[in-house]
Amino acid sequence: MTTVPSSAMPSHTGVRWRSALAQNMPLLLAFAILGGLTAVYVGLFHGQLDAFPGSFEWTSIVNTAMPTVLVAVGQTIVVLTRGIDLSVGGVIDLSNALAATQMQDSVASMVGWSLAILAIGAAFGALNGVLVAYGRLQPILVTLATLAILQGLALRALPEPGGVIPASYSDALANPGGPWSLLFVLAVALGWLMLRRARIGVRIFAIGNDEQAARAHGIPVRRVKVVAYALSGLLAAASGLFLSATTTGGDATAGDVYILTSIAAVVLGGISFFGGRGSALGAIAGAFVLTVLTNVLFFAGIDPLYQSFFQGLFLVVAVLLGAVLGRLLRGSA
Repeated sequence: MTTVPSSAMPSHTGVRWRSALAQNMPLLLAFAILGGLTAVYVGLFHGQLDAFPGSFEWTSIVNTAMPTVLVAVGQTIVVLTRGIDLSVGGVIDLSNALAATQMQDSVASMVGWSLAILAIGAAFGALNGVLVAYGRLQPILVTLATLAILQGLALRALPEPGGVIPASYSDALANPGGPWSLLFVLAVALGWLMLRRARIGVRIFAIGNDEQAARAHGIPVRRVKVVAYALSGLLAAASGLFLSATTTGGDATAGDVYILTSIAAVVLGGISFFGGRGSALGAIAGAFVLTVLTNVLFFAGIDPLYQSFFQGLFLVVAVLLGAVLGRLLRGSA
């Protein structure tokens, strides 16, 4: 009988390390892609303008990415429960329309309407959750229906682009003097980490991993789903407010693009659509990847008509790369 030398056997530490690396590969890859794209952007910018990006450029990137960051984190929470929220675009539409038409240049008005808009977003999100969890309807059908309702309400509030966002409100959320919105990104990331470790976060992951097992262990599955969709609606409304602050005006269709953008950020962030696996930190990185990619394509001289093609191609390659690396690491473990 041949004895395998203990030195030839993989150590438990090495196995655990590779297993942990394989599990977190999508998240690490998202940040690696962001770093690589940022380097390419800096190189192209310097090559064309003989200078490096300054405060204005970085501020523009952060402010542009912020609405996507917020809506992507909300989408992540729903996807972790094996759901999807297509209504986020409508929530952003309505939030933007209400802010542009109702908000006045006074602290009371700005705070009051901000809270009201956030409450409306959370309410529509909770409605989605009730229909999905208690009505046992498919998430894609429910959220598509509420998307249409929200778009109609947005157009009712603002039939054509217009309205004005108070300058002080824009300065508070999207200050053009520097990338101060990074503080909001940090707050969102910290909020996610707190949610992840809270009871509701643990329950969201449990439902995504095995809903029947979660129910058997006494987790109120339906209530947790309602909370997940309500959080998605809340964050989509916050996204609409940031979009309003950035554009300083209103457009009842401006949020439609964020439906696919939020899903793309989730995919780039490595969140599994089978539920229970992933981190909103990856979605945040994915949101910045999409924003920086747009700048890279612009400085690379890509015709705007073909930018969507290259963005889709980039997304497919990134997802395939993450899947291949993850399988290789799991195989070696």
